Amino acid sequence: MLKLAPSLTLLLLIGPVAAGLAGTILPAFGYFPALGGDRLSLSAFASLLATPGLWTSARLSLTVGLGATAGALAITVFFAAAAEGTPFFRRMRRLLSPLLSIPHAAAAFGLAFLVAPSGWIFRAVSPWATGFGQPPDLLIVHDPSGLAMMFGLMAKEVPFLFLMILAALPQTESTRSRRLAVSFGYRPVTAWLKVVLPRLYPQIRLPVFAVLTYATSVVDVALILGPTTPAPLAVRLTHWMNDPDLSLRFVASAGAIFQLGLSAAAILCWLALERVIIIAGRTWTVSGRRTHADQFAAMVAKSAMTIAALALALGLVVVALWSVAGSWRFPDALPASLTLKTWLRHLPDAATAVGTTVFIGLPVALVATGLALACLEGESRKVTVVSPRMLALLYLPLLVPQVAFLFGLQVLLLWVGLEDTPGAVAAAHLTFVIPYVFLALTEAWRSVDPRYGDVATALGARPDRVFWRVRLPMALRPVMTALALGFAVSVAQYLPTFLVGGGRVETVTTEAVALASGGDRRLVGVFAVLQMTLPFFGFLIAGAVTSLAFRSRRDLKISH
Repeated sequence: MLKLAPSLTLLLLIGPVAAGLAGTILPAFGYFPALGGDRLSLSAFASLLATPGLWTSARLSLTVGLGATAGALAITVFFAAAAEGTPFFRRMRRLLSPLLSIPHAAAAFGLAFLVAPSGWIFRAVSPWATGFGQPPDLLIVHDPSGLAMMFGLMAKEVPFLFLMILAALPQTESTRSRRLAVSFGYRPVTAWLKVVLPRLYPQIRLPVFAVLTYATSVVDVALILGPTTPAPLAVRLTHWMNDPDLSLRFVASAGAIFQLGLSAAAILCWLALERVIIIAGRTWTVSGRRTHADQFAAMVAKSAMTIAALALALGLVVVALWSVAGSWRFPDALPASLTLKTWLRHLPDAATAVGTTVFIGLPVALVATGLALACLEGESRKVTVVSPRMLALLYLPLLVPQVAFLFGLQVLLLWVGLEDTPGAVAAAHLTFVIPYVFLALTEAWRSVDPRYGDVATALGARPDRVFWRVRLPMALRPVMTALALGFAVSVAQYLPTFLVGGGRVETVTTEAVALASGGDRRLVGVFAVLQMTLPFFGFLIAGAVTSLAFRSRRDLKISH
């Protein structure tokens, strides 16, 4: 059975992507017999290119994606260069780790409630500093340039890239390398950038590409923070795919191929930028120049990281406050009263959405964790090998825009009669959950000292018993963390749930995003809080299970 685990895992990763792309490409070229398309043609692409505002939407998606990715990477890299090994670095690690589990939509709502003209920041400084007695007439959220969306994505991706850097740092011998460079007269930040970054970046390159692909094709954050006239390309494609005029399915499929090309173009632009930086950086690295701007660079990096983390955290607090707010007039910094009326009024609908979310997310997380354990245990027994190539393929669902293959997957599910079911949605979620579970579990599992298993085997224990009684208990903390992370990723999925579920499978995320266009901040706050608390409870339960399991066996834990 363990021999089949890697093949089954790759099938669950590659199969939906390949099948979905096939189901997108055929309608894009006019072949969709159910809608009267029985011959290949380019008419869908012609209609797409004639769509007003198409190139504006494409430009928005490209600039927002590149800007958000570059900004998030710059903040995390310079912060690591400035603060690694300091108490501030450790405090920021503790703050950012829980923020990683917050769904993008919940974070976007928090930032919207924070920076909007009627948001908490303007309330906090009005009227005593601004003179505003009513919300200013400013277009901040949904601005035509997509700046709010860009900064929202940037802030949300900072925790992810920061944790990717944390995972890669031990393999770079960063502390010793920087100490050696400092002994040659370089300042600490300059030393880190010259001797650590060249070894670090190749290890986080695929996660950076995943962030770039996501940022150029995101839908939920774009609906909450992005422009509307016109909207980013992925949002318009989603509207076309769900338009009552079924002929727009052909145009939507052509647009999905266009989105795939757009994300590929973004990666090519990034590769070109990499090449320029490598050429310039090589000259700078060997120049021997000492710089005296370290303190300023460190201050800017620490300030940017602090602002990103506090914006996320404070935004979530404001969202929670809105969910229980009574009367809250501008420019009051706090509501006049607190009430649970909104919660009580919408409790039945919220309970249904929560139940569906857990019903889908928990089995998906369990299956993904089970597959990861099967692959890694097979490697431990030398039955299978989790090769670097397989680990690279784990990123495939994250490197292909969701709209590019989910449209086709929806069409294929329609053909086989499995559309609009929780099972189909769970299968779609699994494609995105498996990569994160593997990334969370692989290094921790490999860190378990194999000699413990060897001793158990020498005492007569069979391989299965060694797994259940030795390796799994020792790695229980990272296993439970990976399980909780898988559940959090499932909770956050908007587009797979919306498209594969046909709008009929209602989770807390789809309900929250559906309310984005409304004006009821209290109701949005209720569902956004549910989005936040479900992953939180997942990690809380994971920690509780680990603590209970090790009450009398504290020395059995590995250091992860």
